[in-house]
Amino acid sequence: MEKNWKHSIKKAWNFFWHDESVTSWALNVVVAFLLIRFIFYPVLGIVLGTSFPIVAVVSESMEHGLHDGKLCQGYFVEFKESFDNYWEVCGNWYEGQGISKEQFESFRFKNGFDKGDVIVLWRADRENLQVGEILVFQANKAQPIIHRVVKVWQENGEYYYQTKGDHNEDSIAGGLEETKISEERIYGKGVLRLPYLGWVKILFVDLVRPLGWDIQR
Repeated sequence: MEKNWKHSIKKAWNFFWHDESVTSWALNVVVAFLLIRFIFYPVLGIVLGTSFPIVAVVSESMEHGLHDGKLCQGYFVEFKESFDNYWEVCGNWYEGQGISKEQFESFRFKNGFDKGDVIVLWRADRENLQVGEILVFQANKAQPIIHRVVKVWQENGEYYYQTKGDHNEDSIAGGLEETKISEERIYGKGVLRLPYLGWVKILFVDLVRPLGWDIQR
């Protein structure tokens, strides 16, 4: 009985690690997903102090290059991509909020980031969240929003935050409630960028979503 049990374990081990069949490959993918989803991701969340330790960027709202012929001012502005050129086109909005070019240059992710990037998050609260940080928060849509903090203020002992996508003309008002974000809607702040890794998620969602259904951004 014990010999049969050991033989079955060895056979399963060889199938999982050494078999080159499609079934073995699919099993490896499933096991890897389960380990990441239910062990690695929760443990990483505990270490980083947030329930969203890793997020994929699924929109162009933080890009500093052109997209659909629009950038910041809402119409086509052709320029060679650089921070100085970005500021020449988009800096007026920030200066109107009291954020200088020199201050913006000191921000983390001063050059924004791109659709398809992965951003690693750290816990965010009133002690470590200030203007210039990259904030991930819940809006009135399925997908959290990842934008830059442009204003922090206090009302009746509570802290509130306003954000803006570097690529956008203005903070999004209305349903997304980007102009007054309360602390309970905050998931974390961005601390590390991993380029391109988010395309795995984006392409998978695009592949399986029904026709006419779009990702919330």
